[in-house]
Amino acid sequence: MAFPLRVLLLLFLSIPFSESESNLSFKYYKKSCPDFEKIVSDTITTKQMSNPATAAGTLRLFFHDCMVEGCDASILVASNSFNTAERDADVNLSLSGDGYEVVVKAKTTLELTCPNVVSCADILAVATRDLVTMVGGPFYKVLLGRKDGLVSKASRVEGNLPRTNMSMNQMINLFASKGFNVQEMVALTGGHTIGFSHCVEFSDRLYSYSKKQATDPEINAKFAAGLRSMCANYTTDKTMSAFNDVFTPGKFDNMYFKNLPRGLGLLASDNALVKDPRTRPFVELYATNQTAFFQDFSRAMQRLSVHGVKTERNGEVRNRCDQFNSIQT
Repeated sequence: MAFPLRVLLLLFLSIPFSESESNLSFKYYKKSCPDFEKIVSDTITTKQMSNPATAAGTLRLFFHDCMVEGCDASILVASNSFNTAERDADVNLSLSGDGYEVVVKAKTTLELTCPNVVSCADILAVATRDLVTMVGGPFYKVLLGRKDGLVSKASRVEGNLPRTNMSMNQMINLFASKGFNVQEMVALTGGHTIGFSHCVEFSDRLYSYSKKQATDPEINAKFAAGLRSMCANYTTDKTMSAFNDVFTPGKFDNMYFKNLPRGLGLLASDNALVKDPRTRPFVELYATNQTAFFQDFSRAMQRLSVHGVKTERNGEVRNRCDQFNSIQT
């Protein structure tokens, strides 16, 4: 018996085959909005060329969306007098505006071309894939048909996103609660090969590591000196930041993993990957084999992209990505 392509993919990825996922398809908009992927592609190309930080910002936005409530664009909803939305949770305040903007721009064009058809959640999923590919990363297929979620609450964010000061046990348990194993966690963390982190996220490694040492001795000495100089005013200027990958910050490659054994991991959670025996083998694999990293990252992103999706009546196609179609309390 022949299986539909989407079923074969889900079986291959070992994703629990839920009713929601069975409603997804690679050709979901073939008839209702045939120019969907072209419009998204054109939008992200223009945005990335004008602002090279867009790819990293959108990838992080997508991850933060999917880990809370599932991939339903709940991260895009703005707060109002009735509700404090996800995007205003403290861990999301540092998300780049470029990710929000690229989705809104694509949505505006799509509403003129095929109104009330394409969800913001699908736009975010495809825009993320296209931007990763545009900056040198792997191409992977994205199932379509997500609906936009009907809930977005800042109070639901804490505990669903990794923090830089988490222990490896906490990190592994968090990802496991979302259905991801250790190797998938490491592959997804490889997204740090592009983008930057704000100084406040790693300042304790530079200025207040311990009573005996102000700076974490596991940070490369020259790297640490440069970071201390760069982040000197971080307490007054919250925008101070540093690239996650100091060598190829705008290129999606495996340099992030090569950096870790050299003491060039920016965040404490980055450095922990190369120290813990459960994660170190995957760091070493990806550092020496970019193809393996790209393959595992693609599979993990495909799994992430269908995490907690809403379909049919479990969601809606928002008219605007930043607000529900009706007032939600």
